[in-house]
Amino acid sequence: MEGMRQSQLFTKTKKENPSDEVAKNAELLIRGGFVHKEMAGVYSYLPLGLKVLKKIENIIREEMDAVGGQEVFMTTLQNPEIWKKSNRWDDSVVDNWFKTKLKNENELGMAFSHEEALTNILTNYVSSYKDLPKSVYQFQNKFRNELRAKSGILRGREFMMKDLYSFDLDEKSFQEFYEKMKDVYKNIFQRVGIGHLTYLTFASGGSFCKYSHEFQTITPAGEDTIYIDENKAIAVNKEVLNDEVLKSLDLNEKDLVEQKAIEVGNIFTLGTKYSEALGLLYTDEKGEKKPVFMGSYGIGLGRLMGTVVEALADDKGIIWPESIAPFQIHLLALGDDEKVLIKANKVYESLEKAGIEVLFDDRLEMSAGEKFADADLLGMPYRAVISMRSMKENGIELKKRTEEKGKIISLDELLNLLKSNNY
Repeated sequence: MEGMRQSQLFTKTKKENPSDEVAKNAELLIRGGFVHKEMAGVYSYLPLGLKVLKKIENIIREEMDAVGGQEVFMTTLQNPEIWKKSNRWDDSVVDNWFKTKLKNENELGMAFSHEEALTNILTNYVSSYKDLPKSVYQFQNKFRNELRAKSGILRGREFMMKDLYSFDLDEKSFQEFYEKMKDVYKNIFQRVGIGHLTYLTFASGGSFCKYSHEFQTITPAGEDTIYIDENKAIAVNKEVLNDEVLKSLDLNEKDLVEQKAIEVGNIFTLGTKYSEALGLLYTDEKGEKKPVFMGSYGIGLGRLMGTVVEALADDKGIIWPESIAPFQIHLLALGDDEKVLIKANKVYESLEKAGIEVLFDDRLEMSAGEKFADADLLGMPYRAVISMRSMKENGIELKKRTEEKGKIISLDELLNLLKSNNY
């Protein structure tokens, strides 16, 4: 099913911003019926929002598979014994655990990440140098007991994450894969429509390692401050900006531009910290046992979706890139004239038959102004209007979401345009 009648959609748009939200992404996504706020930092994805999330997921999956990633799905509930081996069960080391108890009072954790869990799994399958390299990833809800959750779906306490982990023989082969992943991440952000605003950024490694690389998207809503060398297309996070870092990256402070940005992805060198702690060893060609060299690569899907909204929206509403929009086109029937409705239904059925994702605003009780306002808020890439005016000109009025004025075209032209993506 490529189409949806708006009269059948159980969600409805809202004119007013939610009183308990300050972030633009949350205001627009809640007003548009993409998400529902359960509590601070916890959001349910409704039909339109889930379509966006799934499209982001599919783009990321294609890019992970292209570099040999193998997909798994691991548990949320975590055995403390595994995490004690790496010393990350301790709340003084990791301060954002959600922990719970079984009926017998045994404590469990709700995973905020999966380094330990996957390393433990691989001890069953890796024993020889012939078993490496490997890269394994998943899409899974993570739970983080954030002190503040005030940025809509940018900072959640429960959120969907893609985490990939690489397992290599040594640092040299790890570095080769790590460099590949930099390009893979750039591809992902390009494909979801924010590549032109996103920079590879040198940053702190946090609880994982001394340094890492982030991917930061420029927007005034960002919580991070980064310094960008626009010619070299690289940035440094304010938290690690010093002479040593600038020298190592061959950057000159006077060439850097300060910007606010949102972190949309990160990649870490893990080294042998977890493989040594959990006994993930392999036997090399000389028969010696060595720890596996690891890396970690994360993207929060909700955060990425929220960043697209923050970075691209205008004062009328959301602007979805075609690659992740819930529907390619929003079809509006204006007025209640029977000829208009017959024509609009014919266009809707033709678009559906052609395999084009179409949202059909067939609601009879809505005025033209309300339909236009909803179309701008929901942000589909194209808007097609059937009205008495367009019918007098023997066609359909088509415009892009980012254009002020449309043009009258025929149904055949509309179908060809959308199928060839040549507007």
